[in-house]
Amino acid sequence: MLRSTGFIVAAMAIGIAVLSALGVWQLHRLAWKEALIARIESRIEQPPGTIGDLSRLWRETGDVAYVPTRVTGTFLHDGEMLFYTTYKGAVGWDVLTPMRLADGTILIVDRGFVPIDRADPATRGEGRPDGMVEIAGLARNPVNEKPNRFMPDNDPGKRQFYWKDIAALSRLAAASAKPADAGGESPVLPFLLDQSAPENPGGLPRVGTTIIAFPNNHLQYALTWFGLALALLGVGSYFLYARRQMADRAARENG
Repeated sequence: MLRSTGFIVAAMAIGIAVLSALGVWQLHRLAWKEALIARIESRIEQPPGTIGDLSRLWRETGDVAYVPTRVTGTFLHDGEMLFYTTYKGAVGWDVLTPMRLADGTILIVDRGFVPIDRADPATRGEGRPDGMVEIAGLARNPVNEKPNRFMPDNDPGKRQFYWKDIAALSRLAAASAKPADAGGESPVLPFLLDQSAPENPGGLPRVGTTIIAFPNNHLQYALTWFGLALALLGVGSYFLYARRQMADRAARENG
């Protein structure tokens, strides 16, 4: 009996330690998420900076997520690409268009949402302005790998994407742009911009569709793990107590 009791106690200790460690890990995640949310909220309240500011921040930190930026350039509509998404319950595409900046570099701009039946550029020609334009938006970090294995594969041949593979997007954007000089293709910036203003002519694509939401359930998860640890301690202790009582009763009856 002593051996089995020792085994039960050891198993309880291991279980409580694992559950408590998971709770502590969730508390660390909570602190990280709160710091992230505070940083993003601080960023989006800033006045728009320049593309030079954004490029400098990228070189220094590798993080430009949600930094407000204003740029001037020319859209290369022939290089348009589509990103599968939903907007207010409707299925459709975000239009990703290369923009040539004054220095010849290319910035990939998410110009906003179009319904599935307006994917063909011919159905929204008014929304493809020519010449120099000025836009404002929020910068987005690049995506370098598929978010999960359940997501469909991109189809660069059809210029259709289900996740924003920056490498594939950049190749298409560079190929669609005429060389800035005899040296070759124009360089493509390693981040994107979600357009928020102005509204596109004709209303399509619909700008301002950037989702800024960060689920933060880490406190609930931590409390759940700590609660399970306490429950295991309580149930295990009661089980050992009841087992000891039964053993003592049996000893008295046999004594």
